[in-house]
Amino acid sequence: MLTKFETKSARVKGLAFHAVRPWILASLHNGVIQLWDYRMHTQIDRYDEHDGPVRGIEFHRSQPLFVSGGDDYKIKVWNYKQKKCLFTLLGHLDYVRTCSFHLEYPWILSASDDQTIRVWNWQSRTCLCVITGHNHYVMCARFHSSEDLIVSASLDQTIRVWDISGLRKKTAQPGVGGLEDHLKNTAQPDLFGSSDAIVRHVLEGHDRGVNWVAFHPTMPLIVSGADDRQVKLWRMNESKAWEVDTCRGHYNNVSCVLFHPRQDLILSNSEDKSIRVWDMSKRTAVNTFRREHDRFWMMAAHPTLNLFAAGHDSGLIVFKLEKERPAYTSYQSKLFYLKDRYLRVYEMGTSRDVAVMQIKKNGSSYRPPVTQMSYNFAEHAVLLTTNTGSAETSAYELYAIPKDVDASNPEAVEPRRSSGIAAVWVARNRFAVLDKTHQVS
Repeated sequence: MLTKFETKSARVKGLAFHAVRPWILASLHNGVIQLWDYRMHTQIDRYDEHDGPVRGIEFHRSQPLFVSGGDDYKIKVWNYKQKKCLFTLLGHLDYVRTCSFHLEYPWILSASDDQTIRVWNWQSRTCLCVITGHNHYVMCARFHSSEDLIVSASLDQTIRVWDISGLRKKTAQPGVGGLEDHLKNTAQPDLFGSSDAIVRHVLEGHDRGVNWVAFHPTMPLIVSGADDRQVKLWRMNESKAWEVDTCRGHYNNVSCVLFHPRQDLILSNSEDKSIRVWDMSKRTAVNTFRREHDRFWMMAAHPTLNLFAAGHDSGLIVFKLEKERPAYTSYQSKLFYLKDRYLRVYEMGTSRDVAVMQIKKNGSSYRPPVTQMSYNFAEHAVLLTTNTGSAETSAYELYAIPKDVDASNPEAVEPRRSSGIAAVWVARNRFAVLDKTHQVS
């Protein structure tokens, strides 16, 4: 983990990145909302109109707005340019756990301890829909990024996927049938009550209350975290949804869980004071980051950058999982570097850039980044070190670079692999390794 920014404050219960500016919102257990510039390490503003803890927070993607929800049963919409609360949405009868904007429609989604999920129109400032079905606190509700779906998690131990295409047809746009069809549908009363939101799937599998749930940005997958200390991966289609696997390793309640936006990874954090990174294909932990005294409560992913944030008992951290600068080394006029699982050579005199070799994956969809490279010109070989931050899982690989290179289809070379924190060439046929006991061999 590469920590980019850290704050000290009251317990952080909600986090949200701005899509463009280097800003992050933190909603605190003492009722304050803080706006930070994580690049400049400065607090820009603070908002303290909520009475009690503020748990839900999110920026709008294009408007200068953010929404917050708290234990005072209120949802507030703020304009950060005007530095004030524009209006308050009233209707929930208990704590508001999460609130978020729809990416396309002028909607806000909220989940509450009153066992309901509500969809609001922030332009008309009205409640469009009250979704009932859970029979305990609704801890989390999220819109799908591209489909007319909502996913919700509750302490009733279930996850529910709701189809809101009825609501969209009724309120948001005429749709494919045109205006005439739209008006006909909206004028028709529903015999069995509202069809604005229909339960498509009920996912059962957790043994305790479910604290968090999230859709995958592109695949038909759902991830959930619960008080049974488990992270579960679910798959769905039009007709059914089922449990794919369970990630076990946390030893206290799982507070929050999310998919990595660009890699096959799941991130989770917990009251056991750890953040864990899981390989989605193997469902195994590939990394664990711990704090001494602070339980983790919340996590957020930046919509476009490889940045994450986690909120804990005494503040927040903004971090990257890995360096984005590739491992490289140079010899005479040649620069050797790694890009997209290929070892490439850039010749400085001619500006020629070719892939010379494919790097093996080790049977996993996730491969920790190579942190160090050492080149031996006599043997035409490279040592690649993967330092994961843990002496137990760090390793090095020795590759002999092929003499005959097909740049359009570089061959995958089988390496010699062993554990070690670092490895460098010290002679034409000898290299030194720093092993896990920090001895050089």
